[in-house]
Amino acid sequence: MELYTDTYYIGRILAGDTACFRCLLDRYSRPVFSLIVKIVRNREDAEELTQDVFVKAFRHLASFKGESSFSSWLYRIAYNTAISATRKTRHEFLAIEETLLNNVSEEEVSEMLGRTGRSEQLQRLDDALAALPADERALILLFYMQEKTVEEVAAISGLTPTNVKVKLHRIRKKLYVLLKGMEEE
Repeated sequence: MELYTDTYYIGRILAGDTACFRCLLDRYSRPVFSLIVKIVRNREDAEELTQDVFVKAFRHLASFKGESSFSSWLYRIAYNTAISATRKTRHEFLAIEETLLNNVSEEEVSEMLGRTGRSEQLQRLDDALAALPADERALILLFYMQEKTVEEVAAISGLTPTNVKVKLHRIRKKLYVLLKGMEEE
């Protein structure tokens, strides 16, 4: 089957050919699930939330204005759905003192986070990500793993691009502090 643009499928769906939604589902279900599972950290919940995202997208497709890409619009629904789900389940997150973060240089952060060759280091990074609040984890995942631009992350999260940059900078420092603590244990 020949692949068409998201806009083509959206037009067909809105014209009554709802079977075309399957094409969008096929195109985006895996990356949306991947994002959600990394935010909520539970596979079963992520499967259910992914279904919720696509139901919401289908029901509100007529409200898609095309001001951003369809994928950004869909990721925003996924982001909001996952963050809302994590707020319902209270988790305790490690509080990191502001002064500790301010004393960390960007060079130290880059050097620490740049070590990705060892599976042990990747496991530590995954553990450090798990210690972050869901909204911070989501920003890191969107930017680094989903390779979204700062502008796309801003559109998805509802933050300004400047705020996204500041938050990413601070979250990287938090990850550094967490990883440094894990190395010292």
